[in-house]
Amino acid sequence: MSDLLIGIALAAVIWGVVSAIAMVSFVSGRGHRINWLLIRLLIFTYMNQYQEITRQENGKTGRWFYSYIVAMNVALVCAVIGAILR
Repeated sequence: MSDLLIGIALAAVIWGVVSAIAMVSFVSGRGHRINWLLIRLLIFTYMNQYQEITRQENGKTGRWFYSYIVAMNVALVCAVIGAILR
């Protein structure tokens, strides 16, 4: 059972990474410069810019932001429960 939960956690992390890449691509497409060398440090800045841009365009935060939040929460919960059961 714990191996299954760890697998789900890893899949959720991949899902989160894809969501983060989609947000960075969206921000880049709106004309913001992306520093690819420091992307690991600046990812939360780009996520904030994504949130602001989508709020200005649609009046609400975009789907990729919530997708990232859900993915990271699923990864955290599954990893903790998987580690406890191990």
